[in-house]
Amino acid sequence: MILAVVQARMGSKRLPGKAVATLQGQPMILRQLERLRGARRLNKIIVATSDAEDDDGLAGLVVSRGYAVHRGSGSDILDRIARCAEAAGPISHIVRIKGDAPFVDPAVVDEAVRLAQVSGAAYTSNRVERTYPAGLEVEVVTVEALRMAAAEVRDPLAMISPTAAIRERPDRFRQAHLKAQRDWSHYDWRVKTPADLAFARSIYDALYPADPSFSMNDVLDLVESHQDLGRFAA
Repeated sequence: MILAVVQARMGSKRLPGKAVATLQGQPMILRQLERLRGARRLNKIIVATSDAEDDDGLAGLVVSRGYAVHRGSGSDILDRIARCAEAAGPISHIVRIKGDAPFVDPAVVDEAVRLAQVSGAAYTSNRVERTYPAGLEVEVVTVEALRMAAAEVRDPLAMISPTAAIRERPDRFRQAHLKAQRDWSHYDWRVKTPADLAFARSIYDALYPADPSFSMNDVLDLVESHQDLGRFAA
């Protein structure tokens, strides 16, 4: 079974509450989950957030829409994700998605999972050898590798970056790298600032009404044909 874990929280220095900032009338976290539901190779989706009071509303919102939530330490994200795996039951891989990625593409997720399965790699991603726009990162980790890392890591910085202990050890954890047809790594579609949010809203307003499941290629076509949007996307 394949489990997707979406990291999300309300705290952000540059854009507080971004997880519930609206895109086409719905909180960003729900738009992200809506897109992930289109991935055919995912069996379950869990939102991982902290047990801090600030995240009570976020957790309640996600649960009210029928999605699972796991809450844990705000400083040990590695442990939080490992516990998601325990709570989900028997699974083989975890797909890690960040909560600042409202353009996550289910087709890219499916391709990353497929590569992980056929390659037998402990860590599969489009993050290390980047060709996709930032904000479309997908990391697929075997549960075995995640458990090993969670049991061994003691560095507080590594606990915050949950895949670092695996990603930075290719000598120990075999890796596979998903690459796009072209190099689009100069684009940055993450939502980290008010300007990023304005860009995301512009894209959703343009594409979502006609096709709620718009793809990465649809966004690329729009950005590359509208220079005013392109300035904010790079």
